[in-house]
Amino acid sequence: MAELATIARPYAEALFKASTSTAGVDLNATAAWLDELAAIAADAQLKQFAESPKVSGQQVFDLVAGLTKYVLPDQGKNFLRAVIDNGRLQALPEVATQFRKLVNAQSGSSDAIVYSAFPVDGAALADLAASLEKRFARKLNLTVQLDSTLIGGIRVAVGDEVLDTSVKARLEQMKAALAA
Repeated sequence: MAELATIARPYAEALFKASTSTAGVDLNATAAWLDELAAIAADAQLKQFAESPKVSGQQVFDLVAGLTKYVLPDQGKNFLRAVIDNGRLQALPEVATQFRKLVNAQSGSSDAIVYSAFPVDGAALADLAASLEKRFARKLNLTVQLDSTLIGGIRVAVGDEVLDTSVKARLEQMKAALAA
């Protein structure tokens, strides 16, 4: 079977092209409902349901569309139908990832995940965003994920770049220095 990235690419590019050529379509809104569909499609029970030979494509569509917290626009409904009709529901998480990369490339920004041991309030996140944007020299779309193993500090992942200021990382550095 072809790799999911190869399968997902034409879907992400087609959705991006359709979204940018249609007046009034907000790319961030499209990314939001696509991320939602991707999260639903990643569910193991849904995969099992969708792969059953007794289940029709319409039943899968109705279930997925019914689980979204967004009211899917016509473009979203058509996209979901195309994905289901072509048997590519398992590729939706990768489609969402590639679509987000296309949106970021157009806007000159990057997605960043901030791992923190504790919740980060709005003001601290805004200050952190300003510092990180200077450090990485580009606009960042921050997402915070809690990680209790960090003990303190933060770990930031921007694509394949990582900035780790956590206590856990410092302890690992000290351990390596002592072992040498």
